[in-house]
Amino acid sequence: MKKFHGTGVAMVTPFNSDGSVDFNGLKSLINYLIEGKVEYLVSLGTTGEASTLNKEEKKKIWEFTAEINNGRLPLVAGIGGNDTASIVKDVRDFESLGYDAILSASPYYNKPTQEGIYQHYKAISEGSLLPIILYNVPGRTGSNVSPETTCRLAHDLKNVIATKEASGSFDQFNQIMRDKPEDFLLISGDDPIAIPMISLGAVGVISVIGNALPKQLSNLVRLSLEGDFKAALPIHLSLIEFTRLMFAEGNPGGIKAALKNLDICDDHVRLPLVQVSDSLRQQVIVELQGIS
Repeated sequence: MKKFHGTGVAMVTPFNSDGSVDFNGLKSLINYLIEGKVEYLVSLGTTGEASTLNKEEKKKIWEFTAEINNGRLPLVAGIGGNDTASIVKDVRDFESLGYDAILSASPYYNKPTQEGIYQHYKAISEGSLLPIILYNVPGRTGSNVSPETTCRLAHDLKNVIATKEASGSFDQFNQIMRDKPEDFLLISGDDPIAIPMISLGAVGVISVIGNALPKQLSNLVRLSLEGDFKAALPIHLSLIEFTRLMFAEGNPGGIKAALKNLDICDDHVRLPLVQVSDSLRQQVIVELQGIS
């Protein structure tokens, strides 16, 4: 699955001031990312505020994204949740035309056992016509997908092709790399540790900061994948403060503030999220001015 090597961007969902989806802003973002030479786009992941969108809005966003992309880059749709039966139905009903895979976060809030997580993904796998990328993000879901469960899924379910790992545990990354099938992909789910994960064998990142800095980030990832860490390191170091600011008051408030400053889209979010403080906004603007 070479199409998922490199930089994928977990796109924000732009909103108008009245809370409706800003499709002009979304078009601007898609074209900006493609011009920035990222490798693929992820629609309606966590950064896309999927949890506050209804099914009709999601369908329109997926269709619009595929239309504007027009086959230029591979597309991944975020479809996850904590009601397995509902997710299986959503996956079966998903209009897959123009999409290449599904990114599905492990169940949140319920805190299932590892067997429960395995059975959840098995049910999704059996209902999906598209390849599945697991998404382990314990900081949001409240439970961890263990390396043993990840590799069990990878060995047992042939359409489970990758995992987006945002556990932050290098012990976990090491175990996955050691025990996974050869063609199963480890993808970084955290911008700050993309380089060290790639050095272990990860094939790239699904990024937040790539929304605002697609050229810089995709160049960083490509250099790392080529093994030129000496050339990649200065880029990595230049992005550390920007990356910190992006998460200082939560995601996607920070990255939307950056996108507004870049005149890509506005920075409206849906409750319970709120826009970043004026203080942080000014820090983001200053940091952007120093990034080439």
